[in-house]
Amino acid sequence: MIEKFLKAKHWQIFMVTFGLPFLIQIIMLPMTIIGNDPTVMMNVFPVIMILFMGGFLGWFWSIGVGLQMKVPNDVKMKVKKFKVFLIIPLIYMLFISMGSMFNGAFMGQEPSPGMIGSMVGIIVPLHLFSMFCIFYCLYFVAKTFKTVELQREVTFADFAGEFFMIWFFPIGIWIVQPKVNKMIEEQE
Repeated sequence: MIEKFLKAKHWQIFMVTFGLPFLIQIIMLPMTIIGNDPTVMMNVFPVIMILFMGGFLGWFWSIGVGLQMKVPNDVKMKVKKFKVFLIIPLIYMLFISMGSMFNGAFMGQEPSPGMIGSMVGIIVPLHLFSMFCIFYCLYFVAKTFKTVELQREVTFADFAGEFFMIWFFPIGIWIVQPKVNKMIEEQE
């Protein structure tokens, strides 16, 4: 799967992460409004999230892990830390989805006030930590990309542009992915 992401064209990754989820939302919105039933959208929302986050984090994994073979031998990167920090947001999203379902939020039932209070106490720290993990993954992917491109140890000043392009994913994918394709083509 890593190879498919690394060889994919920028427009293919864009379509998987944004085009398809956006199209599903456009199709579902009139159905929700006409049918006056918001639970339809709530049932489709997990599919949209899986498509977006699967593409988004899959692309991160592919660059962060797949380009390690092109990193110079004298540069040490914390790949295990990256893998753990990439999996944590996935677990967090699963936890939130399951918590919402058990709480009745997706079923149109009124959630219990005690459950909401305890969930907020758990969700806020987990959400902040998950955000930190995603920012670390942005940092790691940008650093890996620039390290492979320059073939030397890099500082944040070297890869700040790539960091922000990857952060603003819908725009950055059009610039970063063609360079990734070129790196992979040079290897073959």
